[in-house]
Amino acid sequence: MSRYRPPQPASSPYITPEGALALRKELQFLWMVKRPEVTQAVSEAAKQGDRSENAEYIYGKKQLREIDWRVRFLRKRLDVLRVIEHLPGDRNKVFFGAWVVIENEEGKQQRFRIVGPDEFDSKQDYLSMDSPIAKALLGKSIDSDVEVQTPAGTKEYTIVDVKYDEI
Repeated sequence: MSRYRPPQPASSPYITPEGALALRKELQFLWMVKRPEVTQAVSEAAKQGDRSENAEYIYGKKQLREIDWRVRFLRKRLDVLRVIEHLPGDRNKVFFGAWVVIENEEGKQQRFRIVGPDEFDSKQDYLSMDSPIAKALLGKSIDSDVEVQTPAGTKEYTIVDVKYDEI
């Protein structure tokens, strides 16, 4: 069995101002707080002697690698992200940053916000603009019918409402 993984398609470079701020805060926390704490813990563990059987040392080094990987990723990603700070001209259509209410064939409604792939969160009802449903909704207006391909088959939705947060 091969370990080859095909390259992932590039994700959209868009982000809301709140999302960009959250990524910057995470980078700041990792670099200025978490990494020095873990470095100190690894240093203390290294003073205990034999490192080959020192779980604190081994775990600390692993943690440092993970922190460094995330810091590198965040720095590179923040360089290419475009913060969208303006509202679209036509606020009756679905664009990036919109809060959308859709209704399925059974009359059940769902509400979510279309955001960049770096900030999607199902707990906050944030949906990535790279998701199939968001791609189908982008550019459509209120009362439009939308078909979305899902693993279970084609689903139809109607756009009930579109709102934007003031920036």
